[in-house]
Order: sequence, then C-alpha cells, then structure tokens
Amino acid sequence: MTNAQVTDTYPGELADVPGWFPPLDQMLFTWFLERQQKQGMRGDLLELGVYMGKSAILLGHHLQDGEKFTVCDLFEGDAPDGANQAEASKSYASLTQQAFERNYLSFHDTLPTVIAAPSSVVSEKVAPGSCRFVHVDASHLYEHVYGDIGAARDILMPEGIVVLDDFRSEHTPGVSVAAWEAVLNRGLRPVCLSTQKLYGTWGDPEPVQEELLDMLRQRTDVGLSVQEAAGHRLVRARSRGMKPPPFPPSRHYVAPVPPSAPAAPVTESRAARPARPAPSRARRLAKDLLPPVVTRAVRRARAKRS
Repeated sequence: MTNAQVTDTYPGELADVPGWFPPLDQMLFTWFLERQQKQGMRGDLLELGVYMGKSAILLGHHLQDGEKFTVCDLFEGDAPDGANQAEASKSYASLTQQAFERNYLSFHDTLPTVIAAPSSVVSEKVAPGSCRFVHVDASHLYEHVYGDIGAARDILMPEGIVVLDDFRSEHTPGVSVAAWEAVLNRGLRPVCLSTQKLYGTWGDPEPVQEELLDMLRQRTDVGLSVQEAAGHRLVRARSRGMKPPPFPPSRHYVAPVPPSAPAAPVTESRAARPARPAPSRARRLAKDLLPPVVTRAVRRARAKRS
C-alpha cells in the first residue's frame, strides 16, 4: 500500500487498528484457525510483516496453550537493500515497534516473540516444521517474497496453511510472480483465493477445500466460483457486503452512549387555552337589537381599525 495510516490512540475495537485486513480475510483466517483447533492440530503461528498489528491481533486470539506466536518486521530498522528500503520508506514510514506493541497489548496480556529484522532471518529463529499457520505480508519485491515462501515451506507442518498477501494487486507484481511460481514449480497447492490473499498448503488441499466449499456455499454474503488451471482447483471467494466476524473488544473499549430519547412534543389542549372573556351586557343587547346588516358593518369597521 502506498498511503500509510497513522494512529497515536489506543484502539477500542479491531476495526480501530490501522491496516488492510478486509472482513472476508478476517472470516477466512478465523475459519482456518478454528478448523485446525477442532481437528486437534497443534503448532506455532508466524507472521512476516505486521504493520500496526491488525492481523497479528486476530492470530494471537487463536493461540493455544503451549503454542508460540512469532512476528517479524523491519519496524524502524534498516532494510537489507536499497529497493527494500525505498519500499519501506514510502509505504511504512509511520510504522514503529512501539505502535505495534501498543495496539497488540490493547487486546492481549503478553506480546508475541518479536523479531525486528528482515524476514530473511526468520529461518534462523523459527524451527523447521513447527508452525501450523504462516501469514506472509512483508516485502512485495520478488526476491524477498521468493525467500519468504521458501522459509514458510520449511517452517510449516505438512498440512499447515500459508497465506500470501497482495498476490494479485496491481502495485505488487513481484508477489504475483513469486506466488504463481511457487504454485507451478515449488509444490504449493492453492486452497482458496480471496480478493487480496492466496491461501495454500504443501499438503493435500482436497479435505480442507471440501470443508471450505461447504461453508462458503451456505453463506449469502460471499460470491463463489471454482475454476481449474494447470491441474489445480482454484476456489475464488469475494465479499458481498460481508461484515467482519465478531471479535472481543480491547481493554480500552468504551461503549457508545445511547442517544437520549427526544422530548415528546407539547400539544396545546383546548382546556389549556385561556378562556375568552364573556361579552359585556351592552354588547349582548346590541347584538340582539341591531339588525344583521348593521352588525356586519360594525364588525368590518372594527377589523379595519385593528
């Protein structure tokens, strides 16, 4: 992304955290992670590129006892090369480790393991075959994404899920090339494609894909299509006015004050109006004695004077 988002306040809800994490992907992350938990799969979580922590906060919510969550980002550090430094300076100049940690700790009691370094070091920090879910959202340059995909393959468990962000955005062609190259030449099997992310595995995609299709077909807020390409079944999902899935508010959440009910309009009843004074005895006699023509003339004269 080219326009950095800045915040210096504590978020009350996940929606308050700056970042690019559409409701469709929030729903898919939640579904994949909950499916793994229901199946009894245990393993660590990893995110490469965190920005302000929006997706990391959701990932941390699904951390099971005994599992480890690791995040890796440059933050304020130096990039490994000039192109990566230019990318970081243009798109993520406002990103600081302090801002990420402030947002994350608004929702969680403890931080994940934070690696403030280029994603190329992650293979040295995270054990092979230890993770069940890896989110790759770091540099968008081909050489770096190629390396991140290779690291994810080594770090993932056999049936683990990798998610590649911005795999078809017009401003990130390097990610597209690296992602489809991994599908065609490096054994990555697509599970599904959202508008923004490719979800894949180096295991057998069919069981998880069948369960995913069953779930998506029951939703009215998802557009769904299935295509075949180069021997791969491609499940494409797109949002149709989808709302984000429920997520616990932060410790700083303040419930909105409901608007006060408008005051009932005051209507003047007939009884509340001041009584018209009774006509004097002289006026009553004049009304009775004067002919109607004279009475009308008197009324017109009075009307003119008023």
